[in-house]
Amino acid sequence: MSSHIEVSGTGQASAVPDVVRLRVGVRCEADDVSSALTDAAGRTAALAQAARDHGVEPSDLRTTDTGVQPRHDREGTTVLGYNAYQTLSVTVRDPARAGSLVSAFAGAAGDALTVDHLGLELADPRPLLASARDAAFADARSKAEQYAALAGRELGKVLAVTDVVQGGPQPRMALMAARTTDGFVELGENTVTTTVVVRWDWK
Repeated sequence: MSSHIEVSGTGQASAVPDVVRLRVGVRCEADDVSSALTDAAGRTAALAQAARDHGVEPSDLRTTDTGVQPRHDREGTTVLGYNAYQTLSVTVRDPARAGSLVSAFAGAAGDALTVDHLGLELADPRPLLASARDAAFADARSKAEQYAALAGRELGKVLAVTDVVQGGPQPRMALMAARTTDGFVELGENTVTTTVVVRWDWK
């Protein structure tokens, strides 16, 4: 008869995101390269200032892309002007300010504003992962105790514990319902699911 029992357990833990990551930028048209770049740089500087005015730390602002491209006619043979663009990554550590910040961006950049990414994250996901692991281990123990009772055995010491990574190295996230205080975005909940395999000695 086997001297051990091995079972898996699954646990979940959820929390409302406390960080909003935005990718914003500007796209400006002009007749020449210099004018397009100058306009884009000025509007991007205004975006950065608006972010700082809303409490975003300089370390949470980063230029992620910049460039300029010719703008052609329909036939693609004649250059009509140039499009310049710049993109900023903005980390908002107070989600309640996200809506007013985007409004400030619109005022700073006007119709040149682009917003092409919004991410909802936890500043420190480790406590959430720890809670999910606690739940997973408790689930495994509950199963093991049930099987031991059914088999007329008693659980002994833990012999091995193995984390099971599902779908890649990152925890699985599920979006649920919640929102920022200004109603700009549905914050939802980040739900982390973990699985553990535990081997017990049994008597």
